[in-house]
Amino acid sequence: MNNLEYKGYYGSIEYNKEYKCLYGKVLGMTKDSITYEGNTVEELENDFINAIESYLDGCEEMGIKPRRRLEHAH
Repeated sequence: MNNLEYKGYYGSIEYNKEYKCLYGKVLGMTKDSITYEGNTVEELENDFINAIESYLDGCEEMGIKPRRRLEHAH
């Protein structure tokens, strides 16, 4: 599998040659866009986890149900 996974959310792993960094977005989200980045795989994974946690915390604070991916995205 070439995607990140955390709490049922899957994220892409991309490389930006110009900026020499890794980045990605959570897959299968229909409306909400969750992105993350890092200079190393470890930084990318940490930012991915933090992005998911921030999204879930924000949903809880606003009293809305978090969106889930449409299907298993790997």
